[in-house]
Amino acid sequence: MFREMKARSKGKVLLVNPNRMQPPVAPIALDYLASSLGLSGYEVDLLDLCFSVDVAPDIKNYFSQNSVVAVAFTIRNTDDASLATQAFFIPEYKGVIDCLRLRTDAPIILGGSGFSIMPQAMLDYCGLDVGIWGEGEYALPLLVDRVVTGDDYRDVPGLVYRAGQDFKTNPPKYSDLETMAAPRRDMVDNRRYFSEGGMGNIETKRGCAKRCIYCADPLGKGSKVRCRSPKSVADEVEGLLVMGIDCLHFCDSEFNLPPGHAMSVCHELVGRGLGSKMRWYAYCSPVPFDDGIASVFKRAGCAGINFGVDSSDDAMLRRLRRDFCVGDLLATADVCRRHDIVFMYDLLLGGPGETRDSLKATIETMKRLSPSRVGASLGVRIYPGTGVADVVRNQGPIETNPNLHGVVDETLFAPVFYLESALGNDAAQYLTDLIAGDERFFFMSGDVADRNYNYNDNALLVDAIEKGYRGAFWDILRRLSAEPT
Repeated sequence: MFREMKARSKGKVLLVNPNRMQPPVAPIALDYLASSLGLSGYEVDLLDLCFSVDVAPDIKNYFSQNSVVAVAFTIRNTDDASLATQAFFIPEYKGVIDCLRLRTDAPIILGGSGFSIMPQAMLDYCGLDVGIWGEGEYALPLLVDRVVTGDDYRDVPGLVYRAGQDFKTNPPKYSDLETMAAPRRDMVDNRRYFSEGGMGNIETKRGCAKRCIYCADPLGKGSKVRCRSPKSVADEVEGLLVMGIDCLHFCDSEFNLPPGHAMSVCHELVGRGLGSKMRWYAYCSPVPFDDGIASVFKRAGCAGINFGVDSSDDAMLRRLRRDFCVGDLLATADVCRRHDIVFMYDLLLGGPGETRDSLKATIETMKRLSPSRVGASLGVRIYPGTGVADVVRNQGPIETNPNLHGVVDETLFAPVFYLESALGNDAAQYLTDLIAGDERFFFMSGDVADRNYNYNDNALLVDAIEKGYRGAFWDILRRLSAEPT
């Protein structure tokens, strides 16, 4: 699919989305980048390969009619983060990059949240020279300016560039989101993504100050939370509603942190009467979440919340560096039930120090707390720069570490997972036996279609959305599994 944005032109920049996961998720970053490039005087095209039947002919056709000064290539996901499937996307993306290089001599600039996790390794693997880690709204137009004029670009914030046999990385420059105007959201075909993906998306902040040992979000978005103004968020919501997109997902790491900002956003939505015009979902922390927050969320249109809780064993929560306890999970569940909010508790099992007893305690506690659904993911994807990567390196030689599964090597580039060896070789079966057929539990595998919450090539979800289901993927699966057969 090809789209374009015309402006007073210093040249044309091509944005490329190679993400072909289904159901599709709109590449929100490319909407934001298109706005900043347009304001900087560039004409912008989008080559969205998500809907492409055959990538190579689409690339050939584009360059037979266009020339560009730069290509910006976004990498949102490196893999599906599932030990059960271990799907690795980067080789496919490299194939797309190779096709691009056959058709243009313009520099290909990598970026995106997935790229920002391991930028130097990704440039090296793809045979490219430059990328931008972290935010691109400021850095990308500046880099393209330097490319066009032939000036030295090596001081561009967030730049990762080849220097001889090695790479160098510049510190990023984070945007002041408080002054950010609502982007136009007209580069990406958001209507089609809504029709085929079941929800729109929006962010209200960037960055995360949490220290969870497995999370790579702070690597690209920063460890300081930066919030958008509630007015800007509501303006963007209204723009999406005009497009007919009335079901949204707030894609912040945790929407309710800081709680005051989340409340302000919700008050702005309520004040404009938007809470009755749309439904939205969010990722949230289980604390703080009280009756006051839940009440405002509900009035603002909240349809469901995915709480990333990881475990319901206090010792494991401490090892994972979570800042809440099992008692907090009970309180949050009670609040959600009082306010009739559908909610999911997402578990990340098998991390450092996990035992059969802690696994059993977690599943038994989940059954007792009885959230609307429980996501049970076994095995922790290890990304470079995270706390769990440090744990692994401190355990001795990586190649002989009995806790590691997948592509086990020092780089941690391809999918590699931590699964505590103390759980035994039958850990997956042990977990299945503990769950004992409880239909509230989802798995990161495709064994039972309506309980598979791996969203990569999920045919059941694709079919449901085609039939008119809308909402967060986990909630669509919940509704499907609750229907009478």
